[in-house]
Amino acid sequence: MIEVLFGESEAGAMKIALHREKGLGSDIVYLPLLLDIGGISQPILSKSRRDLIYKMLYQEQWYADKEMKSSLKALGNAYSQELIRLKEYLKSGETLRIWHSDAPYSICGMMWLCGKLRGYKGEVYVVKLPRLIVKGDTAVEYSGWGEVEPHMFTEMMPSQRRLSQAEIQANAFRWDELKRENAPLRAVVNGSVISVPDNFYDFLIWKYLGEEPIREVELIGQILGKNQLGIGDWWYAARIDKYIETHHIEIVENSYKKYERILRLNWV
Repeated sequence: MIEVLFGESEAGAMKIALHREKGLGSDIVYLPLLLDIGGISQPILSKSRRDLIYKMLYQEQWYADKEMKSSLKALGNAYSQELIRLKEYLKSGETLRIWHSDAPYSICGMMWLCGKLRGYKGEVYVVKLPRLIVKGDTAVEYSGWGEVEPHMFTEMMPSQRRLSQAEIQANAFRWDELKRENAPLRAVVNGSVISVPDNFYDFLIWKYLGEEPIREVELIGQILGKNQLGIGDWWYAARIDKYIETHHIEIVENSYKKYERILRLNWV
């Protein structure tokens, strides 16, 4: 069985689980392609998507480290290799187990994958991450598999179910629709993936940013900590940059460390 995931951190946790836990698959394929963000009408690893992934992950927030830039630029090649490995496993009819959540990047990844599984003869299973997991007297809310401890993968396996061809077809058809719409952003609303404009999440920036100066890392931390939407810090940082350019946000105190900048709302 091949474990399929859609994020770097969750793949890292799964790799640890494979060494520590019993009952998991023989290998991992991970495809952190950020398919909730950017246009999706072009091939999945087009130059525009590679550039977007690089921009989102790096964003010039620390020193211009050449080694870091080089390694992030090479991610596109690494993901291409993961796609090749996936195709080989599909050719050999391997059983797949897809780990997904309601995080937009994850469910978009699953829909895209279903497009590749039309007519697939091998078995396909899914394990969906619940929004709330009860631990003793407390309930913990998770937005993605990257937040869980490695041992939880085996603990969640009893909830797996086989994905029918009808479900695969329905997901693939919806992904075809989203591709035609080719919006700048996709979000999960009431459990459904819909195309939305790129300012869809911006209201959260205005909710926590006012005239009182605040460090960018604290602003983004408040947004992420109080809103479990499965959207990374890099997205909000990119949107903040946009509003700095349009003078809606003012830099009170600059820093070579991007997230250390002090910001405030600028009435224009």
